[in-house]
Amino acid sequence: MKYWLIKSEPDVFSIDDLKDSPSGITSWEGVRNYQARNFMRDEMKKGDLVLFYHSNCNPPGVAGICTIEIESHPDLTAFDPESRYFDPKSHSDKPVWFLVDVKFASKFNTFIPLEKLRSKAELQQMKLLQRGNRLSVMPIQKTEFDTICEMGK
Repeated sequence: MKYWLIKSEPDVFSIDDLKDSPSGITSWEGVRNYQARNFMRDEMKKGDLVLFYHSNCNPPGVAGICTIEIESHPDLTAFDPESRYFDPKSHSDKPVWFLVDVKFASKFNTFIPLEKLRSKAELQQMKLLQRGNRLSVMPIQKTEFDTICEMGK
């Protein structure tokens, strides 16, 4: 099993939106960064645990947990000219962009703001806290996952 962190702007799609989705499941569409795509396409597996992070808000932070429900498959929004995620270089016979489906697991009792994450000595090596790391999908260590889950109780 691997551990991940995914980011979403809460005014676009929040953990509550995931919870309220049919069966608590949604496709994690629209990722247009090759490294984040590769994580989803090549490494995320059904059952992997994921921290759901609210970004580009005040304050940003971790809101809860979801799981990988369906492994990598083509992101159909890349083929749709009406979608804001359309990519004319991606074709159904040779897709460029992939996604996974995530399932709501739980919302933390306590939202964990970024500054509180930064204050934990055991999280100092976490990719999220490194300068210049803006990936919306990133791997994390089990110890980081466990520490953050404990903080959210």
